[in-house]
Amino acid sequence: MIVKTFQKYLIKLFLKKLLIISLIFSALIFILSVFDEISFFKNMEVNFFFPYLITILNAPSTLYEIFPFIFLISTQFFFLNLIQKGELEVLKINGLDNLKVIKLLIMISFIIGLLIISFYYVISSKMKFLYLDLKNSYSNDNKYLAVVTENGLWIKDEIDEKIYIISAQKIEDNYLKGVNISEFSSDFNLIQIYLSDSVDVSNMEWIILEPTLSKDNKNIRLKENIKIQTHFDKKKINGLFRNLSSLSILELINLKKDYKSLGYATSEVESHLNKLFSFPFYLSIMTVISSIVMLNTKRNKTFIYHIMVGIFLSVLIYYLYYLFNLLGQNGKIPLLLSVWFPLFILSTLITIGLIRINEK
Repeated sequence: MIVKTFQKYLIKLFLKKLLIISLIFSALIFILSVFDEISFFKNMEVNFFFPYLITILNAPSTLYEIFPFIFLISTQFFFLNLIQKGELEVLKINGLDNLKVIKLLIMISFIIGLLIISFYYVISSKMKFLYLDLKNSYSNDNKYLAVVTENGLWIKDEIDEKIYIISAQKIEDNYLKGVNISEFSSDFNLIQIYLSDSVDVSNMEWIILEPTLSKDNKNIRLKENIKIQTHFDKKKINGLFRNLSSLSILELINLKKDYKSLGYATSEVESHLNKLFSFPFYLSIMTVISSIVMLNTKRNKTFIYHIMVGIFLSVLIYYLYYLFNLLGQNGKIPLLLSVWFPLFILSTLITIGLIRINEK
C-alpha cells in the first residue's frame, strides 16, 4: 500500500514537471515565432492580431518536435526535486529502488507518447495545415495549387494572364505521363486543351511532346513540341508535399497509397510514419538517459550545472538524429534505418548505464 502511494506521488510529480517545462517551452516558442510572423506580414494589410493567430496555429507542431528534449529536462527536474528533499533514500527504504523508479518513468513516458501521437499530433497537424493554408494565401506563390490524389497529380497554375488546369497520371524521371492541360483565359474561358503522353518538366518551361490539340471542337495531332511557361519544374513538383507534419497518420497512409498510384516515391512518407511510430520509444529513451545522468551526478552540483548538462545532452542527441537523417536523405543509408538506428544506439548506451544503477 505504501509503495502504491509513493508511485502515485512520483507519477504526479513527473507530470507536474512535464507540464511546467512544456508551458515554459510553449511560451518561448510563441515569443520567438511571433516576431518572425510580424516581420513577414509587416508590409501587408492584415489584422493586427493575425500574426499572433497563425503563431498559435503553428506552435503545437513546433512543440511536438521538441517534446523529446522536454521529457529529458523534465526528468532532470523530477530527480532534482527528489534529491533536494532526500526522498530517494525514503523510496529505497520503502521498496522503490532506482531501477523501479526508472521503470515507472519509462511506463509513464511511453503511455504519454502514445497519447501524443494518437490525439495531440492529430490536432497539431490540423492546426499546421490551417497555418500553411493561411500563410500561403499571402505568399507570392498563391496563384497556384497542387494536390496528389488516387487519380494522379493535379495542378492549377496562373501565369501570363492564363490559367492552366493540369492533370497527370504519374511521374517518371523528368517527365509527367498521361498529361491533360486545359488552358483558360484570365476570366476562365476555355482556350484549348493539350493531350500528351509525355511532358518534359525538367525546368519551368515545359515541353509538351507531340501533343493532340483540342480547340474549337477539333482535334489536331501536332508533330512538333509545344512549350508553355509555368511556376513548376521537377524539383518543385517533388517538393510540393514535403511538409508532412500537416498531415495526420491516416492522411499519411492515404497519401502513401496515392503516391504509389502516381508512381511517386513513398520513402519519405514511410520515414515520417516510422518517426511517428517510434515516438513513444524515443520519449522513453530520453527519460532513461536523463535519469541515468542525474543518478550518476554528485548531489552537490548546482541548478545551473544541471541545466547546462540538459542542454548539452539535447544538442548532442539532436545532432545524432540530424546526422542519420542527412545520411538517409542522401541515400547513404535506408530512410527506415535513419529513423530506428539512432534509437538502437541510444538504447545500447542506456542498457550499459543501467548496470549497477541501484548502487547510486
